[in-house]
Amino acid sequence: MINQLTAKIKKTGAPIVVGLDPMLNYVPQHIQKKAFAEFGETLEGAAEAIWQFNKEIVDKTYDLIPAVKPQIAMYEQFGLPGLAAFKKTVDYCKEKGLVVIGDIKRGDIGSTSAAYAVGHIGKVQVGSRSYAPFDEDFVTVNPYLGSDGINPFLDVCREEKKGIFVLVKTSNPSSGEFQDRLIDGRPLYELVGEKVAQWGESLMGEEYSYVGAVVGATYPEMGKVLRKIMPKAYILVPGYGAQGGKGKDLVHFFNEDGLGAIVNSSRGIIAAYKQETYAKYGEENFADASRAAVEDMIADIRSAL
Repeated sequence: MINQLTAKIKKTGAPIVVGLDPMLNYVPQHIQKKAFAEFGETLEGAAEAIWQFNKEIVDKTYDLIPAVKPQIAMYEQFGLPGLAAFKKTVDYCKEKGLVVIGDIKRGDIGSTSAAYAVGHIGKVQVGSRSYAPFDEDFVTVNPYLGSDGINPFLDVCREEKKGIFVLVKTSNPSSGEFQDRLIDGRPLYELVGEKVAQWGESLMGEEYSYVGAVVGATYPEMGKVLRKIMPKAYILVPGYGAQGGKGKDLVHFFNEDGLGAIVNSSRGIIAAYKQETYAKYGEENFADASRAAVEDMIADIRSAL
């Protein structure tokens, strides 16, 4: 799957991923009203609204981008109907030829970790049959429990030719409380980066590893160091746009071949119609605003590279 992601980035010339993280207040009123008219002001109504919102954004942007990243929490908050909307979103994006990165940030050990891996990127055995329950192409994984938490995902990646992005240095302000702590004189995020490179050595695609890393756009100097530590790992870069990251900050996340990183923007794209820059599109044409925001993001990153 890393080969497919790399090929799609080369084809589109757009090393970006759209974060499908729909809060209900991002969803325009006309979509909410239609969903509530059919299902009432219920969890089912909310799930229908976010599904229709996602679908329209994907329809307007899929030809420009290589990948999407739905954040599962935004769906889980609406219970089982929300999870059904998550699955519909994953399936629809794959129908449109997009690579799907499930932002699930799971981290556990043993059979629990294996169950997460099987449920999201693998196949579960039911009697004589097997099923791919959520069927994302990549997922995000928390490495806090060490190799015991990562190895079950690596086993499934090896079997299914799918991938993971391991949290290394996250974009949030308090990430340094743990991630920047010095161990033998070195910050913890560097040691995690070394483990990512090590885990990825046995899971190589044609150019890059199936084991990638999450490194926030808000820490460009750290990104420069981690790029050298993990030369064959794709870096998923959150924090662009709404969290302050800009194209000029991201140059060092990429390798000299212009590959090796994929930059995420979530509300900066899906809620673009709420921004002054794209207000001219209006709420009714929210997905056109999202397309314009994608085009501007691509231009920003291309000019920086």
